[in-house]
Amino acid sequence: MIEVNAMGKQCPLPVIETKKTIEELTQDDTVQVRVDNEIAVQNVMKMAKHKGLEASSQKISKDEFLVQIEVTGIGEKKAVEEGIQCQPDRRGNGTVVVLSSDCMGTGDESLGKQLMKGFVFALTKQDQLPAKVIMYNRGAFLSSENEDTIQDLKTLEAQGVEILTCGTCLNHYGLADKLAVGSVTNMYEIAESMTTATLIVKP
Repeated sequence: MIEVNAMGKQCPLPVIETKKTIEELTQDDTVQVRVDNEIAVQNVMKMAKHKGLEASSQKISKDEFLVQIEVTGIGEKKAVEEGIQCQPDRRGNGTVVVLSSDCMGTGDESLGKQLMKGFVFALTKQDQLPAKVIMYNRGAFLSSENEDTIQDLKTLEAQGVEILTCGTCLNHYGLADKLAVGSVTNMYEIAESMTTATLIVKP
């Protein structure tokens, strides 16, 4: 049995760490995930179900829960993968992620920034990555001042995702010399990317 201790970790970390542990297994095993809230239990259970794995949960105490996932079929999967000679392109065809703010949703600003940080990080862990990430208005802060999101955007860029930030927006907020990842774009390119995209994701 392998244990993932996600106590005290916020969404999406419990799901991401559990998913990574499952994907790194070399043989069938049981993964036990320890979390401190019911929302994390639901999210981990949903991820396991999405992968077609059997999962169960139990409440240990008020602030401690266990999710047990039975990981099977790894031998068959490895046999299939042995015939794969190259790494598949993880970028989704024509998918464009648009970030127009450094906050996600409306309401509490501090919560919104925390959610956006989590969203950008979660993007790096998706099985299918976007073709482009475009930032404009206050989204420009994500590629120029927010160290956490800058690192995650660099991770995406290293995997072939195009990272673009509106030049007018960088100038407006005095960030022109602080761009830390990707390249500067303009409204024509933004409009072209969005009108030709097969899917636009705008959190």
